[in-house]
Amino acid sequence: MSTPQPQSQTESGEDKRPPVVVISGPTAAGKSSLALELAEAFSGEIVNADSVQVYRGLDVGSAKPSLEERARVPHHLVDIVDPNVVYDAGLFMRDARAAMDAIHQRGNLPFLVGGTGLYIRAALEGLIDGGAADEEFRERMEKDHKKALEEGDPLRLHRQLEELDANAAKRIHPNDLRRTIRALEINQRSGLVASKLQENHSFQDRPYRVLQIALDPGVEALVDRIDLRCQQMIDEGLLQEVRQLRKQGVGPELRSMSAIGYRHMAPVVDGTETLSGALLQMQRDTRHFAKRQRTWLRKVEGIHWVDPKAKECLQELVRSFLAQTAS
Repeated sequence: MSTPQPQSQTESGEDKRPPVVVISGPTAAGKSSLALELAEAFSGEIVNADSVQVYRGLDVGSAKPSLEERARVPHHLVDIVDPNVVYDAGLFMRDARAAMDAIHQRGNLPFLVGGTGLYIRAALEGLIDGGAADEEFRERMEKDHKKALEEGDPLRLHRQLEELDANAAKRIHPNDLRRTIRALEINQRSGLVASKLQENHSFQDRPYRVLQIALDPGVEALVDRIDLRCQQMIDEGLLQEVRQLRKQGVGPELRSMSAIGYRHMAPVVDGTETLSGALLQMQRDTRHFAKRQRTWLRKVEGIHWVDPKAKECLQELVRSFLAQTAS
């Protein structure tokens, strides 16, 4: 199945690239439910862009769509790999483009839905060629980070990146261990700084005509929604889910289990933290994560920020976008 090519304008300048609607926004903003309604209204199919929902068995902590919701509208890239598999933005780009190509061939509209900004950008604009993943290097860096944590120096790797590539360090949050290690890996493998590779690439691999929507309920409302969602995850059995995963051999050292919620339940399973204490940490870390998501989204060119309550506005945005596509 071929991937759409970026050169798709007619001589008159008309953009003939196939359309994609992105529904993003900070965690707990209401992306899944609104995307479901929009997909039903516009003959759509949903392509998951949440880096945790790709994993089988990680259901409660990822707020994965229910089987009933998936029966209402086709969902893609949910439950596609086991938790012990390393899945990254490069693999997502391949899988998401294949899914969206198939949706277009069926005459339907892809809705790319989720809060993992790097996954969305990879699907829409491509990725820099930093070489294949070097798992040995990553494991070594993760061990170095663990040692730094034990020595009370959690930002050691980020300072190392700052010395090698100050521009990349400015763009990567000091607590974003995964992206910090990837930037160091690119330097180690290619001898080039990640920021220079990004500058050369400029993320110009754009095979789709895109409408980008970010849901924004407001800061205070979002805090309330986050705290409520975290409590609901506990009530719906997040701790039991992590215990069951542990019995199946899915340990806390796996990358999939470092996600918010799952990493907070690990010490409760081990008996070193109380459930109430883990809940407070989970709520705090989710609020911080939502702030980082907002920061990422503010840099997206042409994005439309919409209150999730403004459903008519959302429908009109999609309707106008499709009218322009058809004209």
